[in-house]
Amino acid sequence: MSLSLIIKREFNSKVRNKSFIVMTFLSPILVVAMGTLVAYLANINNDVVNQIAIHDTASLLKTDFEDTDNVKYTDLSEMSLEMVKKEVSENESYEGLIYVPQTDDITELVDKVEYISTDSPNLDFVSNMERVVNDKLTKHNLKELGFDYDKIENAKTKATIHFSKFSGEETFKEGSIIKIVIGGVFGYLIMMFVIIYGNMVMRSVIEEKTNRIIEIIISSVKPFKLMMGKIIGTSFAGVLQFLIWTILGLGLFFILSNVFGVQVGAASAQPEAAEMSREAMNDAQLYISEVLKLPLFTIFISFIVYFIGGFFLYSSLYAAIGAAVDSETDSQQFLFPIIMPLMLGVYVGFFTVISDPHGTVATIFSMIPLTSPIVMMMRIPFGVPVWQLILSMTILFGTFFGVVWFAAKIYRIGILMYGKKPTYKELFKWLKY
Repeated sequence: MSLSLIIKREFNSKVRNKSFIVMTFLSPILVVAMGTLVAYLANINNDVVNQIAIHDTASLLKTDFEDTDNVKYTDLSEMSLEMVKKEVSENESYEGLIYVPQTDDITELVDKVEYISTDSPNLDFVSNMERVVNDKLTKHNLKELGFDYDKIENAKTKATIHFSKFSGEETFKEGSIIKIVIGGVFGYLIMMFVIIYGNMVMRSVIEEKTNRIIEIIISSVKPFKLMMGKIIGTSFAGVLQFLIWTILGLGLFFILSNVFGVQVGAASAQPEAAEMSREAMNDAQLYISEVLKLPLFTIFISFIVYFIGGFFLYSSLYAAIGAAVDSETDSQQFLFPIIMPLMLGVYVGFFTVISDPHGTVATIFSMIPLTSPIVMMMRIPFGVPVWQLILSMTILFGTFFGVVWFAAKIYRIGILMYGKKPTYKELFKWLKY
């Protein structure tokens, strides 16, 4: 049996599987639906108006708390504090009570203001309360020192820095956020695909081993060739699924964009809505133009290469584990050392690439083959020298050939062993056979 026949067999068994077909076409719809649901729920939260009571008999701060779209303040200072507490606690329309004690020295309010409620307030509300108190005390202190707070506020300026490249191409500050998001998405996709399809390879090996089909197959093909056929066939199925997801995702994106455009046009009859729509469209155009400036071709090709390289590397280990055990339950003890480098790559990517994408730590981990598929994908949107890409890919595929040699030794021995739970010591012995 040739390697091409094994690859074809594995590929067909994956893509003709009902669950594979359903999830291939259903996943993009589920992702879009989930995003729409999250946006809808966020809008529901934004529409909620919280009623906050204030008890400030000395009128020290109550005029400084201004109503917003989500928070309305009600002055209950004429009532006694106990009555206010009872009113707020029993009346469900109130979220809480801001208590400002009487004092002859307003500076004592720095740690005397209380917020009393049944539930803990959100962080934005707490930050706003602290800002109000800080501004009030700052104004008081500046006045005591003989400074005019209004003049100081009017003297403040807000600078806008323009960003551009030496080539003359203009960028904007949110461009780094776009690069982080795109790099993080592609890095996370690689980790997700490696785990999903790696488990597919492992389950396929365990299933054939349990059904004793492997004894028939192994009589006409070498174990190494069988393992490589499973890995390559499954990787092709994964690439096909990703391409279908990309096409469907882009299609849904353009459909939603057109629907959004129609809604914007309909709302343009109102001047305020039209102005907001124009600002939103301008922002959207800036983001789209920034995305188009990224090395999209390099990102896409690198994703395919790193997905295949990372999948080959990890799937050889998954296949070796599947051959060594008799059930998925027995495989759990060996899976954590495989998943740990993937998790490390995600953490290193988010915590080092964000702060310094070209730093020593990010560069080193983008060269280490167990983490390079994730970390390098997070670095590429920021611009990576070609020699680093070539070196990283070379190390990745070179390591794969070394790992697959060791994995094949475990695979060829474990594939015909039954009824014995292997240990790390046993696997090490198999490597020396």
